[in-house]
Amino acid sequence: MINIGIVGAENSHTVAISKTLNIDKKVPGCRVTHVWGEAARYARDAQDRGQIPNIVETPEDMIGQVDAACVDHRDAKYHLPAVWPLIEAGIPVFVDKPFCYRVEEGRRFLDRASELGVPVCSFSVLPRQESFRQLKEDIAGLGRVASVVTTGPCDIESEWGGVFFYGIHQVDMAVRLLDNDVTHAQVNLGGNNHTGTLYSSSGAISTLNLFTEGHSAFHVSVICEKGRVDRTIGYDENPYLGGARAFCDMFKTGNTDETRESMLMPVAVLEALENSISRKTKIEVPSIG
Repeated sequence: MINIGIVGAENSHTVAISKTLNIDKKVPGCRVTHVWGEAARYARDAQDRGQIPNIVETPEDMIGQVDAACVDHRDAKYHLPAVWPLIEAGIPVFVDKPFCYRVEEGRRFLDRASELGVPVCSFSVLPRQESFRQLKEDIAGLGRVASVVTTGPCDIESEWGGVFFYGIHQVDMAVRLLDNDVTHAQVNLGGNNHTGTLYSSSGAISTLNLFTEGHSAFHVSVICEKGRVDRTIGYDENPYLGGARAFCDMFKTGNTDETRESMLMPVAVLEALENSISRKTKIEVPSIG
C-alpha cells in the first residue's frame, strides 16, 4: 500500500482526492494517510470528509510516514517551498496546478529532483478529462494548428495569484494543443472580461477568453489546416479520477508522461500574461531552460 500525504487543505481538491482514494477506493494500492492544513480548521475538515487518519503540524513531519505526497495550495507561490524538503528526503511528489509561480523556481526544483532521482509531475485536471482527450484525437489528422481559442472562468485579480489561479486550466490546454510552442503572450483588458493572446513560432495565433461574467464553461476551438473542432470540455463523472490515476501510477512506477516542457511551459505563459497585465504590452515568454 502506498501511503500519501497531502500538503495543503484549503483547496477543495484535497477532499476530492481523498474521497477518490480513501472512500471510493478508485485507485487500488493507494490511500491518503496524512494531511497538513494552512489552518487547523482546514486540516480537520479534510480529515473528516476525506477520512484521512493523521494530521501533521508541518509538511516535514510527513517524512518517514508517507511514501509519496501531493501539494495543493490555492496560491502556487507556496507549492514548491512546502515540498522541497520532501523531495530532498526522496519522496515522489505530485504538484497540483499551477506547478509554481515563477519559471526560474520551477527549473531549480526540477533540476534538483532530477539530481536526486525523485519523480515529480504536475498538471491541470482539464486535459485529463475524456472530452479533452477526444478532442486531441479528433484533430490528429487535420494538419498544422493555426489557432486555439479557449473560454473559461478566470479572475485576473484573484487573491490566490491573479491570472495564475484559474488561468492555468485554459493555458494548460492551449499549450498542449500548440505542442508547447508559445513565444509571446499579451492580455487585452476589458471591463470584467478579458482576452489573452498567445503567439507561436509556427505562425499560429491563439486566444484565451478570461471571463468573470457570463456563462463561462470551459470550451475549446482548434482551427487546423484541414478542418476545425469545437468542443465544450465537460467533466468526467469524477473529474479528479484521471489525474489521481496518473500521479498514483507515477508513485507506483517512478515514471510519468509529464515532461519538463509540459510542466514549465504553462507557468512561463502565465508569467508572461501576468507581466502583460501590468505593463500593458506583448511580453516574451521566459525560457524554460
